Amino acid sequence: MAWTPDLGVCSWSLQATSVPELMRLAEEVGAGVVQIGLGDPTHGTWKEGADLIRALLDSPLELTAAMIGFPGEDYTSPLTIRKTGGFGDPAVRQARQKIFEQAARQTAELGLEILCSHAGFIPEPESPERESFLECIRDVARSAARHGVIFAMETGQETAALLKRTLQDLSEPNLKVNFDPANMILYDMGHPIDAVRVLGPDIVHVHVKDAHPPKSPGEWGEEVPLGEGDVNIEAFVRVLEDVGYRGPLVVEREVGDQRQRVADIRGGIDLLRRLTQAG
Repeated sequence: MAWTPDLGVCSWSLQATSVPELMRLAEEVGAGVVQIGLGDPTHGTWKEGADLIRALLDSPLELTAAMIGFPGEDYTSPLTIRKTGGFGDPAVRQARQKIFEQAARQTAELGLEILCSHAGFIPEPESPERESFLECIRDVARSAARHGVIFAMETGQETAALLKRTLQDLSEPNLKVNFDPANMILYDMGHPIDAVRVLGPDIVHVHVKDAHPPKSPGEWGEEVPLGEGDVNIEAFVRVLEDVGYRGPLVVEREVGDQRQRVADIRGGIDLLRRLTQAG
């Protein structure tokens, strides 16, 4: 490969609760970089509390991007997250826009350019709900832009074609993609290799995760360690290089206790290191 990416880990995947613990676990798994969850029910809470940003700035951690979710998001099933995820529900948009705005400010304070989040299930072009949803996403993107931050919407809850159409319709220069290949499979929204080819120019950050598809409609697929699922991690890395992506590859693992996650993440980073140094 002509491209030798930085290899890292998502802080919430390690279930770290303090910056010193995050430093120790990141070193244990062999991560050179870390994506930081800013604190929410999905992406962890921090003992440092209001002092988190200062603690991170004072640490030797190299951060790739920030991540934010929202109170009330329910990942019990695809149906529950469809109802509760991101900015989908008009009743919670205003409150979540304020949370996002604070996260954008913190992202800038950390010297980072990218804030990732699930936008929620994007309505189809013919849906009467689409206009108000897009207006909300436009407002959120512009609030991030005021802080010099890119809003990277995470893939998975829609097809690549619908996400591409949405990016084109909104035409906000700082609205981009955080690509998660396993989410495409877990939500049964198409194969990630094809999706990278569709979204390539808009991908600014990447989660590396693996999965099997759902066995029945309306169910989750199964997340598995890297290399054991249907993504085809080697082909995934190659297609990212082909479309011109040159950012970090950040391993995400959301299943198992901390000990199991650490082992799986270490194995995933080792796999990526072999693939990206194979020439």
